[in-house]
Amino acid sequence: MIDELRDLEPFRDEVRSWFGRHVPADWREQQAGASPEQFAEFHRWWGSVLREGGYFAPHWPERWGGGGYSLLEQVVIAEELARADAPRNVLYQVSLYNAGPSILHSGTEEQKQRFLPPIIDGTVWCQGFSEPNAGSDLASLETRAVRDGEDYIVTGQKVWTSMALEADWCILLARTDSNAPKRKGITFLLMDMHSPGVEIRPIKQATGQFEFCETFMSEVRVPVENRLGSENDGWGVTNSTLASERGVVVLELAERLMRNGVGELIRSIGTWTSESGVPLVSDTCARELVAERYAEAAVLRQLVNTMIANIVGRGGVGNEASIVKLYYSELLQRLMNDAATLQGMEAQIVRPPLMSAGWESGEWLYDFINSYSWTIGGGTNEIMRNIIGERALGLPREPEVL
Repeated sequence: MIDELRDLEPFRDEVRSWFGRHVPADWREQQAGASPEQFAEFHRWWGSVLREGGYFAPHWPERWGGGGYSLLEQVVIAEELARADAPRNVLYQVSLYNAGPSILHSGTEEQKQRFLPPIIDGTVWCQGFSEPNAGSDLASLETRAVRDGEDYIVTGQKVWTSMALEADWCILLARTDSNAPKRKGITFLLMDMHSPGVEIRPIKQATGQFEFCETFMSEVRVPVENRLGSENDGWGVTNSTLASERGVVVLELAERLMRNGVGELIRSIGTWTSESGVPLVSDTCARELVAERYAEAAVLRQLVNTMIANIVGRGGVGNEASIVKLYYSELLQRLMNDAATLQGMEAQIVRPPLMSAGWESGEWLYDFINSYSWTIGGGTNEIMRNIIGERALGLPREPEVL
């Protein structure tokens, strides 16, 4: 695969040059302490810049407004996004990596023509999967969708709905058959977030952000034509959605952690001192800690390379995506914990953070607090271990519960 990437050096030069011209050097300063409205405005603008350059949806087919790039070209783009320290496209993550791929994979031609072009034009989607009593065990969800003529009437609650305040549409899971086994009676719906009966309540996080929300639905009418796939077959559509989230998305996240996260810690330790005034770079324990994280980042890079090679050979995401997601999220927590510890009391003085910037705000304590979300989103690490055990290692599967 390394040789194949070398063949893409002219393409890499082109991508690197484009990001060098278009990434604002002061974007972090612009976004420090931004309100939710300012955050959304900035990322809508950044989305338009990426759209003009053809990098808004590099993994989508050209027919539907995407870049139509090969997987290896997508790897190059992810690497250059990290190298340029470009803003993550967080406002449109669900739109581009969850809703769009689900519609591409399971939607009818009419649904593709209706929903895909607006996503490219900037429509924001959120994901209505998790519930208060159905987090890790998503299949036990209780939100109901009752068929009423040409509509489903949806009643229930979702939680941890990312970007719900800005979202126009939601990919929603609802139970349509209470008598079927829990994975057999779920239907995948596309819900207009402006429908009567939809209520959004922001959740203030420990970081001060309002990225996540509660979503309440009281007899919300969703047209049957907005169903993705067959009735009661939403679990299969869901699995393809989560596979996309754990596969393609993690490429960029891992590259940013390896290049920027570890790199920033290495740069920072050269400027920090201990409480006694001794430069940390001369402290053996501190150097060993940073070296350990550097070595783990090298392991992450190898895992990502293996995943990419397997996807190229297989033509789709496999179990290794769960391994990468699990390893990435736990390495992220260790790295942020170590950085905040090494920085000492100075880490407690947190400037206004970047709204929903993920972990790379540059405020180590803030990033450490926020890093815990990565062990939950896209499937908790406990679920990742189940997937790895059952599907990769062949351990006994969890019995089906009626």
